[in-house]
Amino acid sequence: MAEEPLSQRSAQEVHQEGLAELVEHEEEPQSRPESDPGYLQKTENLRKHYRGIQGSGRAHILSFVVWTLADAKRLIGRRYGDATVQGDMKVWPFKIIQGKGGKPMIVVTYKGVEKHFAAEEISSMVLSKMKEVANAYLNTDVKTAVITVPAYFDDSQRQATKDAASIAGLRVLRMLNEPTAAAIAYGLDQKASIIGEVNVLIFDLGGGTFDVSLLTIEKESIKVKVSGGDTHLGGEDFDNRMVEYFAAEFNRKYRKDISKNPRALGRLRVASERAKRILSSTTQTSVEIDCLYDGVDFSSKITRAKFEELNMDFFNKCMEVVARCLDDAKWEKSKVDEVVLVGGSTRIPKVQRMLQDFFDGKDLCKKINPDEAVAYGAAVLAANISGKGNQMVKDLMLFDVTPLSLGVESHGDYIDVLIPRNTPIPVTKFQPRVTVTDNQSSMLFKKSTDRQHFASLNNVPLAPRGVTFAYICFSIDASGILQVSAKEPTTGQSNSITITNDQERLTKKEIEKMLEDAENYKYEDEEYKKKAEAYNAFEECVYVMKTKSKDPNIRGNLSWEDLKKMDDAVDDAMQWLEVNKLADTNEIANKKEELVKYLCNSIAGWFM
Repeated sequence: MAEEPLSQRSAQEVHQEGLAELVEHEEEPQSRPESDPGYLQKTENLRKHYRGIQGSGRAHILSFVVWTLADAKRLIGRRYGDATVQGDMKVWPFKIIQGKGGKPMIVVTYKGVEKHFAAEEISSMVLSKMKEVANAYLNTDVKTAVITVPAYFDDSQRQATKDAASIAGLRVLRMLNEPTAAAIAYGLDQKASIIGEVNVLIFDLGGGTFDVSLLTIEKESIKVKVSGGDTHLGGEDFDNRMVEYFAAEFNRKYRKDISKNPRALGRLRVASERAKRILSSTTQTSVEIDCLYDGVDFSSKITRAKFEELNMDFFNKCMEVVARCLDDAKWEKSKVDEVVLVGGSTRIPKVQRMLQDFFDGKDLCKKINPDEAVAYGAAVLAANISGKGNQMVKDLMLFDVTPLSLGVESHGDYIDVLIPRNTPIPVTKFQPRVTVTDNQSSMLFKKSTDRQHFASLNNVPLAPRGVTFAYICFSIDASGILQVSAKEPTTGQSNSITITNDQERLTKKEIEKMLEDAENYKYEDEEYKKKAEAYNAFEECVYVMKTKSKDPNIRGNLSWEDLKKMDDAVDDAMQWLEVNKLADTNEIANKKEELVKYLCNSIAGWFM
């Protein structure tokens, strides 16, 4: 199974009988225009730790904004004090607190009890739901997956994503960079027309992140030359600018500040995102929200030109990343044969115009589905790794790179780079390090890209400084995950190395606890599903009866007493539904049966 789970819109595909197939979710069938919103909800009314990926996830914010959780991709592997986290907290409609070791924790209140969830746990819930859907689609228990991540994810973010998969009960075959996955989709789609080498730029602008990769594609190989990007740039930022713009307008018009009201901001965000999408196909649209705040209705208009003005700095950042990647690869613009668009935000006309102008009018490639290309490419790689694809898939060779430089800090904060960015992976590099003081008994090594990651080597032979040395080893696997080790060879024996757990990483014990919780949530999901089905069936029954009760043909054949009985019974049932949303499955089913029997027996069978 292949999954793109952490995006604003999550997608999954499977590869079978030589074809990659999009796995449809029961909530939204084939007619779904885009992949599923990666939104989770915790609600006190009907959902108890409900974990779902629903096409209407955005709309649910209107009713349950405090319990709606989004943007796990922007939290995973980060620390509470990170500037990006602090900035996002100002616009997110849910609460974040600082957990152990500086880990950001999402706060949810259920029945008066405050619960804290790590981003890994939220992401694992998305993965669990996707796994459940894939199990039903394939009629088997899926245990392995290829999971895509932004190319610019660092080691902490990749490790955290892997932890999320473990909590969901999935073994990760490979973590694949999203633009590389899209390149696989493009390469197979265009394989028949590829002659020799084709130089491709993948421009991947999604809901939360932005990646650019330069690749050389041949019939049976894909080689990544350079990757760049920004893990905090995407459609959510464009939405935020619109929210700020409309909130300021509301304050200006009505002297009411909604910046501290999560519900109002959530409703405004839904309307802003909708307006953003409409502006991709028209030059002006309106935003109308009843009772936005303090009983005040809000209505406004926004033009495409204004939307572009609000976000021009973000669009310019995108072009800067493209230019930097070309510079790193030492490629002229003319060397790029195809510019491939991936991610929903590439539908924005201004982004397309700026990219086309950057490449001197070159036509942009829109041949692959921007929402599903990444999942498609991951499915192909999953088949390749498992050896179950057709010959075309089995012959595929993939060569990726690490987007970030890695090294060791020396005295005076000098950094020795062991692995420069854009080095092909997998890769292993060694570097000798000497003691810096006389009779030094231990050596510490700090990775240049991290804040708290240390490797320590103890029981070092005592000697004058500069005599004893050790080898530090950095090894990056095909998933882009780093392993650090050290060895002191002067005694002819290897000393053990301790790699201190990154303070924001989950411990083994924490992962095991989350696995246990996940099983409990799974049981609760099953119980909720039964209850929801019973509730929906009763609700449907009541509304059918209410419709029938207004039918002139029925009302004309009933006495005044029967009409009153009928209207009272239907009204009582509707009121019961409103008040008893937490009733158990049996109680709901019994109440429905009572209503049907009462109406059928007492009113001459008109409701049979």
